[in-house]
Amino acid sequence: MNLTSLESEGAPTKGGPEGETAEVVAGPRPGPQEPSSTAAAEPLAVDNDEIAADTDSDESGGETESKQSTPSDIRRLQTAKFSSWFENRVETISKDEQRIIRSRLGDIIKNPSNGLSSSDPRVIITDPREYQLELYERAKEQNTIAVLDTGSGKTLIAVLLLRYTIDQELEDRSRGVAPRIAFFVVDSVTLVFQQHSVISCNLDQKIECFCGEMGCDLWTKDIWKKHFDENMVIVCTADVLYQCLMHAFITIDQINLLIFDEAHHAKKNHAYARIMKDFYLADENTGRRPRVFGMTASPVDAKIDVVRAAKELETLLHCRIATTLDLALLRRTVHKPDEQIASYTPLQVAFETVFCKKMKERFGHLEVFSRFFRHALEFTAELGPWCADHIWSYLLLDSEAQKLEHKLERDFTENRNKFESLEMLDASIAQLQQALKMIESHVFQEPRIGLDDLSSKVLLLHSYLKQRFDHPTEDKCIVFVQKRYAARVLGDLFARFNLPHMRIGVLLGARKGEPGDLNLSYRQQVATLTKFRKGTFNCLFSTSIAEEGLDIPDCNLVIRFNLYSTLIQYIQSRGRARRSNAKYVQLVEHDNIAESKTVQDVHQGEGLVRDFCQSLPADRLLQGNNCNMDDLTFKERSYRTYVEPSTGAKLTYASSLVVLGHFVDSLPHEGEVTMRTNYVLTVKDKQFICEVILPENAPLRSAIGRPASRKFDAKRSAAFEACLQLRQRKYLDDHLLPIYHKKLPAMRNAQLALKLKNAKDYKMRIKPKFWADSVGTVPTELFLTIIVLEEPHEEKETSQQRLAVLTRTALPRFPVFPLFLPSGSRAEVRCVKIAGSLKLTPKMLDGINCFTLRLFKDVFNKIYEPDMTQLPYWFAPVTTGQVSSEGRPVEDLVDWALIKFTEEREEQEWDESTPSEYFADKFLVDPYDGARRYFTVAVDPNLKPRDPVPSGAPPRRFMDTILDYSHSLFRKSRLRVSFKADQPVIVAHRVVHRRNWLDEITEQERGTATKCYICPEPLRISTLPTSIAAFSLMFPGIMFRLDSYLIALELFQSLDLEVEPSLALEAVTKDSDNTDDHRGQQMHFQRGMGRNYERLEFLGDCFLKMATSISLFTKDPDDSEYEYHVSRMVMICNQRLLETALKLELYESIRSKSFNRRVWYPEEPKLLQGKGVNKGKEQLKHMLGDKSIADVCEAIIGAALLSHHQTGNFDHAVKAVTALVSDANHTQQAWADYYRFYKPPAFQTAGASRSQIDLAEQLALKHDYRFRYPRLARSAFTHPSFPFSWERIPCYQRLEFLGDSLLDMACVNHLFHRFPDRDPQWLTEHKMAMVSNQFFGALCVKMGFHRHLRHNNVMVEKQIREYVTEMQEAEEEAKGSRDYWVNCKNPPKALPDVIEAYVGAVFVDSEYNYHEVERFFEAHIKWFFEDMTIYDSFANKHPTNSLHNLLTSLQCHNYRLLAKEIPALTPGGSPSVLAAVMVHGEVVAEGHAASSRVAKVRASSSALEVLDRMKRADFRRLYRCACRVVEDGEVGEVGEVVERTEEEKSGGEVDGEAGAEAGSEAGGDDGDGDGDGDDDSVGVDDSAAIGLALSAAVGAAV
Repeated sequence: MNLTSLESEGAPTKGGPEGETAEVVAGPRPGPQEPSSTAAAEPLAVDNDEIAADTDSDESGGETESKQSTPSDIRRLQTAKFSSWFENRVETISKDEQRIIRSRLGDIIKNPSNGLSSSDPRVIITDPREYQLELYERAKEQNTIAVLDTGSGKTLIAVLLLRYTIDQELEDRSRGVAPRIAFFVVDSVTLVFQQHSVISCNLDQKIECFCGEMGCDLWTKDIWKKHFDENMVIVCTADVLYQCLMHAFITIDQINLLIFDEAHHAKKNHAYARIMKDFYLADENTGRRPRVFGMTASPVDAKIDVVRAAKELETLLHCRIATTLDLALLRRTVHKPDEQIASYTPLQVAFETVFCKKMKERFGHLEVFSRFFRHALEFTAELGPWCADHIWSYLLLDSEAQKLEHKLERDFTENRNKFESLEMLDASIAQLQQALKMIESHVFQEPRIGLDDLSSKVLLLHSYLKQRFDHPTEDKCIVFVQKRYAARVLGDLFARFNLPHMRIGVLLGARKGEPGDLNLSYRQQVATLTKFRKGTFNCLFSTSIAEEGLDIPDCNLVIRFNLYSTLIQYIQSRGRARRSNAKYVQLVEHDNIAESKTVQDVHQGEGLVRDFCQSLPADRLLQGNNCNMDDLTFKERSYRTYVEPSTGAKLTYASSLVVLGHFVDSLPHEGEVTMRTNYVLTVKDKQFICEVILPENAPLRSAIGRPASRKFDAKRSAAFEACLQLRQRKYLDDHLLPIYHKKLPAMRNAQLALKLKNAKDYKMRIKPKFWADSVGTVPTELFLTIIVLEEPHEEKETSQQRLAVLTRTALPRFPVFPLFLPSGSRAEVRCVKIAGSLKLTPKMLDGINCFTLRLFKDVFNKIYEPDMTQLPYWFAPVTTGQVSSEGRPVEDLVDWALIKFTEEREEQEWDESTPSEYFADKFLVDPYDGARRYFTVAVDPNLKPRDPVPSGAPPRRFMDTILDYSHSLFRKSRLRVSFKADQPVIVAHRVVHRRNWLDEITEQERGTATKCYICPEPLRISTLPTSIAAFSLMFPGIMFRLDSYLIALELFQSLDLEVEPSLALEAVTKDSDNTDDHRGQQMHFQRGMGRNYERLEFLGDCFLKMATSISLFTKDPDDSEYEYHVSRMVMICNQRLLETALKLELYESIRSKSFNRRVWYPEEPKLLQGKGVNKGKEQLKHMLGDKSIADVCEAIIGAALLSHHQTGNFDHAVKAVTALVSDANHTQQAWADYYRFYKPPAFQTAGASRSQIDLAEQLALKHDYRFRYPRLARSAFTHPSFPFSWERIPCYQRLEFLGDSLLDMACVNHLFHRFPDRDPQWLTEHKMAMVSNQFFGALCVKMGFHRHLRHNNVMVEKQIREYVTEMQEAEEEAKGSRDYWVNCKNPPKALPDVIEAYVGAVFVDSEYNYHEVERFFEAHIKWFFEDMTIYDSFANKHPTNSLHNLLTSLQCHNYRLLAKEIPALTPGGSPSVLAAVMVHGEVVAEGHAASSRVAKVRASSSALEVLDRMKRADFRRLYRCACRVVEDGEVGEVGEVVERTEEEKSGGEVDGEAGAEAGSEAGGDDGDGDGDGDDDSVGVDDSAAIGLALSAAVGAAV
């Protein structure tokens, strides 16, 4: 060994060799203390001048801290700037989103600019009539139902009452009364915006409107409170208010006024009635109940006793019915039409037309046509033969045929018993196509006016309309019909009559219709009414939608083509004819008694209502009504209710259906699946019992209600019971809202993932338990581990001395590890474990103990108490020769002669007789300063002690003479001692203590001067040979590394895992603050720690995914793919791993600090002298990020897997997964347990059909594997669209879930072992190509698997056909190139799914034989990727990678890609994410999306558009970029040493999050919360669906 190159670390304070502080964090060192001159016997003070110069370097051998900004400083500044920018942008985005939400409701929201206003906003409050003021005054004093004809201005009364109530409310608030709010409640969505428009125009307070269409069903209390606080009036549907009360978002005493529009709806279980029954009347504090005001044209809307109905309405709404006292005044204000009864000759009997007969003969068996046959038959009588045939033409319109086909498929899926096989469905679809062709070829004649084509009823209607529109007119007309088809047909019919001044419109409801049925959206409804108001249309054919509520212009003519069925319909439709001289015509069949009675009944009913209202005494009290609430609620007394104690939310029989409906609707599901509940009724003892069955993915399978006498009550009882159970299991929150969110962006792991920046201080273990467990006894035998330094050939002659470490318990076998010599070369440390033990005599033990303590004293200036029971290990010199106990007794390996020599002499004295040759190769120690130690070279005869110190010697305070230079006493102490002037001067090299032998020597250390000139008298001559002393100097690094190995091994032993020591340490080594940022500058890099955990984490992450996937599939083979994904996310998420790690105190074993000289010493026995005396045991803490701890868990799994790679044994890796996921879904301890726990489902073991066997045989020709269970193979090729009922085999989704993780493992395993030096970033980017949907789709075509796919989706068939054609052409044109698939379009997802499902099926069929997966990889995948360089650019297609490369080419290092979540505006909606690319603290581009992944992609893409083609000079000028090219090892602009791989030499920084994101985005995030970037796509909606149950899964499982 070249001793002349040893370098200085500096001198310590008195009593220690090292200038170290007692604390872990470096701090200022105390200066030297001058002794008092009064005490003659006081100890000599030591000169510590060298401390300042020699101890400023970092204890790890690191560089001096730069004054420039560190990467941490820059990142903090960037984050602060981003946060400020983010807050400003969020405010703008939130406002934009609110406008978007409102614009989506533009079909019903007032917007005059686009002609969609439900009514022209106008002031109506300026000129109230007397009767309006009269009713207003009554409504101020008491709860009132105003009964006035349609068009008589009931809304004006409501507006007056609102203004009065608001004035009173403002007064109350000024007195400190708790705020209250008014509600204007309507019955339909359209009326919400119509009434809001009117009220807003007439009041100067803030008013808002809400309806279910706005997605407010699942809003939280905070959202509602914000709206309640900001508004004085809320206009909403009754359901919205009912749900707010039910969920306890507002209480009835917080409402000051309740206005019910169209109050006659308040009956039975209508929301009006429920509000009053469940909340208004249930509130015993009558003084805080709100005022109630109802408005209606008639209190009766059914064929019942008018007076009783009116009294029931009064009772239910707790109001008095009132109308104007002066009917004459009302009649003068509101024009009543001239009512006419128009009689038509009796209709002919219904019959089948010729065309209908032909259709029925050929296609009458098709159920999809049943409605058309029924309507056609009815229309022959009511409308006429032409209309009956005309309805068939509607099937030729766009999308109608597709609707019919979808209905056939839906019927096939939902009613499988109607179809014996898929062939029957195919035949039905073919017949449907034939029927459509027949309709298309039929010639529909133009209608003729006469009974041959039209009915007498239509002819009568024609005569009225012809009379009205045969000449120019401003008149408006509405024709009321009962059925939607009739309105449509009549509209088409009269359009063909070409009445010159008749402009026809059709007005229908917005409900979802059947095929051939015309549906109008809210936008179309309002647009139709707008055209009617402006005169574009002047004749509307309408269903009952035009009767109530809508602001429809006054008409001159209203015709009831079909009569009304209730009194309210009569009054309301008549109210549409409000113009002067208007006519209200009712078409009645001649001699039709039923129709005549209907007309008579409504006239009689209206008179009764009028008489009832007029006869009411002015002072009548409500309690005088002989119809009381108990009578109305008698049936409901047995109904249960549940009130949530914490919030007051109320669950009733009526609300349970709503609550359960919301819960089911919010369940996560795939886009093709309809979520619904099934109610199954049975009869027992003449009582109905209902069981409600929830969807498969619901946490509650079913619930059974209590017996009831009515079916509807039994159904509600079951729903109530289900809601109770959901609340008990906490799937409903304390407001009875589902804990699931209705929509979440794809892969939202917000509650599973960890924040990268979260970090805490944790205790760090310094010493392994191995040492503490071995002390306490005087040993009688010791085990030897010989430390051998295998030096480079050119240095081998320096020293061959070896040392042994002796321990009470045998040390494990350690791997070879490097030490770095002062020359810059690398030596290997080999720890040779000697078989057998050294049997000790007391004398032998005394000698070994003495040698060990002498070594600590002379080399390290540590004097320990000589207590052999407390010393954990000993050192002993080893004899030269073969290091082995074979053929030699163990005791012969110890150099007992040297031990005896050191035992007999504590030190060697110098005197005048000592020859000069003696000082060659000696080890000298300054007794006053342990840091001054020297290796001598020879005596210089030309120098004398009083000579000046030669130049080049390390500087010290006292350098007048060589003798002064030789000792370390202070000035006063020097006056009391004298040394001989005739002693020799020795050339020596000062020993360097502060050297991190585990890391390469730095240039700063290399340049340290060590040659000095000393005299022997002030020094001690150690009895240790220089070879022993020199070798001992390396022991701090060696023992530090052995301690690290032992700590890591003990961690694995605590998990019962057998792992190679090198991999154990690698798995827990974190060498920088951003270890996982593979392309960023390493922050606070710890030198000399060896390989960090990142590669093992990459491998372990993949095995973790595979192991948990297999376990879930094994445990529940019938679960849905969605359930698998959610369960797996919860099991392997970083949050779960962190929690387990914290329970195991795993953080103590993580190695995050490089070599530290203070912690390698033994903790026992007691230290008597030296640095740290009386200080106690060292305690270290280290700052660890949450994600780093989770990553180490995955690295542990990787180490357990890799340690047994050669044998292919997965058992320890499986055991590691079980220990670290700590989940009941993974309890396996060995690989064989997976299949042992597997219970094959019935479909797998059932007998196979000939077709299924044939499939298995065909597959065996394409891959050499023969299925034991052919039905399993069929499942792998069954698309989700294929009906289950045919073969009773599930689709491939479960197997695809399993196969995805298996193929992922095979690909990762291949890359990991083939490229042992590549970092995880490179491995991830190249894995993306191997596991991408793009490649697996190409492989599916290559293997011909697409031919075996069974599906029932025309679009899938088309997409596959087009893709196969393109892929085959690409392969042919590639002429053998293996990457021919890269530039082709993405395949239909079914194709890559088939590959993964097939591999999953093979794995299951082979009894979980992973070798079969590897065989598939070797046979079909490996060939494509033998040359990985051709895929170097595959990941770079991704915008984030492209941006990194672009900025690298621009030589900019100061940039980041950051993202942050924007909370959802509504719980029914999704949170969104805003991402930004920042260059030198300036936002260059942004991206806004539902997920972080997409937002970052958009931000990167936008940044590329901005920066692409920008010249470097322009870029540097625009963004003030002063970054310079940084070479390896050079200090960059942020003052950190840049250590980069070859690919990164010119690179810049990608934020840790962005870097990981880039890997995952291109391949598709797999939804595991680990950022591994697997291409584990689930489907169009699956990835979003998987996110939906996370809040529940975390709450229940994590």
